[in-house]
Amino acid sequence: MIKVNGLTRRYGSTLALQDLSFEVAQGEVVGFLGPNGAGKSTTMKILTCSLAPSGGSASVAGHDVVTDAISVRKRIGFMPEHVALYTDQTVESYLNFVAEIKCVPEGNQRAHLEDLIDRTGLRDVRSKLVGNLSHGYRKRVGLAQALIGDPEVLILDEPTSGLDPHQIVEIRELIKSFRGQRTVLLSSHILTEVSAICERVLILDKGRLVGEESAAGLASADPLAAGIATHTVVLNWDGDRQKVADALAEVAGVDDLVITADGAEVVIAGNPVEIRPKLVESVLAAGGLLQNLSDKGPSLEDLFLKLTGTEPADAWPDSPDDPEASDGGGSSS
Repeated sequence: MIKVNGLTRRYGSTLALQDLSFEVAQGEVVGFLGPNGAGKSTTMKILTCSLAPSGGSASVAGHDVVTDAISVRKRIGFMPEHVALYTDQTVESYLNFVAEIKCVPEGNQRAHLEDLIDRTGLRDVRSKLVGNLSHGYRKRVGLAQALIGDPEVLILDEPTSGLDPHQIVEIRELIKSFRGQRTVLLSSHILTEVSAICERVLILDKGRLVGEESAAGLASADPLAAGIATHTVVLNWDGDRQKVADALAEVAGVDDLVITADGAEVVIAGNPVEIRPKLVESVLAAGGLLQNLSDKGPSLEDLFLKLTGTEPADAWPDSPDDPEASDGGGSSS
């Protein structure tokens, strides 16, 4: 449904996208994950035909975003991070206006909009001026306008940013309901967001694709394959806690150990496949009766920081993910 091949985009001397390639299949819900300035918004602007690429190609439903932009626009619903709304219109009149622009048949328009107003939680504010709405309700209006016309493809840029926890859960469930019905590409710099909503995650950094995996696969990925230097093994046993823990600490490859109520979490540096049997032998030799051994793999955060080469303090600055919004166009989104 979405195909990107060797996509490149320059903002002056800044290379925002570098040979980016990926595909999103029909009915998939895929997340764009990356720090601000990674290239997420730039890619979405190209896919929605609001920005031309500097090189490479992109298509939506078989239509090229440069040579057949009108056909692409007919098939997508776009919710930018900062939705431009007409603040002097009521919610209902604004959505009617968008429906007319999108040529929704008059016979179906009222029922279609009523359904969207219900699904996006706008019924209580439908008669209010958009300019008087809270940030969270404006985001809901932005999502509703993206859904008008039942587009085949939804492109959502930070769809839950600024929402309260209750609103986030509602919007998450709505987006997840599109699986198998619409193709969804959404961006976020919040790890829990993409893992809660998406089936697959594309990780961007500095305009490049640095990781591609299912959300569950990323969280349970092999630490050595992912380049994570350490790994945690959780052991539970019956017997003398301190005696067994002291024996575990002597095993070659054990980097750290934390005693828990019924065992220990052992941080190992090296190949878990080789070290796990030694841990079991150590427990038994110290008189312990092993009840359980399980892996506590690297978190999505660990993998993200490893793949992007960023530190937590640097990963998500407050600046917008848009070079055009920064001074001098220095950001690389």
